Amino acid sequence: MSYGKGRRTNREFIQHIVDVGHGSVLEHAVWSFLVTGVSRSLTHELIRHRHFSYSQLSQRYVDESESDFIEPDVIAEDPQLHAIWSEAVNATRQAYDQLVAGLEQRFTAVPEKTLRRKLARQAARSVLPNATETKIFVTGNARALRHFIELRGSEHADVEIRKVAVAILELMQKEAPAVFGDYELVPLADGSRATCTSHPKV
Repeated sequence: MSYGKGRRTNREFIQHIVDVGHGSVLEHAVWSFLVTGVSRSLTHELIRHRHFSYSQLSQRYVDESESDFIEPDVIAEDPQLHAIWSEAVNATRQAYDQLVAGLEQRFTAVPEKTLRRKLARQAARSVLPNATETKIFVTGNARALRHFIELRGSEHADVEIRKVAVAILELMQKEAPAVFGDYELVPLADGSRATCTSHPKV
């Protein structure tokens, strides 16, 4: 509203906001994402970004006996490490199935079937690893997205969440190039990419 004369286009207006670091104005633009094929380990980190809103798949209501597990690339690339990892996650899946079956027997006195299942699953999920696949619906404004991309797209971030940050940046550069056009993708030695901007902390 206090925008000066001489910069008439939307792109010029947004570029001025980014240049001078008036990030609060960017909080009015909001996007939502459905993030799938990620681990609970990732979502534990993701929900630390308090300026996003979240809805995540519930392990209390959803049967995890057929769930997938997300294996880190660095483990998957090594046959010996992959074998150790696979043995561990398969053992937890077996334990989960056995616990659910046993707990459902313990709760036979509970008349409602849905409640019996929920009570069994909420206790049995305690053995599931961080690698358990999940999905999460995320809503955030442009400023929160920039902050996320800057922190989680860094080469120092966890590899899995960095992939998500890079994917979101690529989407946002198509959706809102004026807001996210100052970011670049930088190749790293391991073949992955990191995000970089000349306008940090907007």
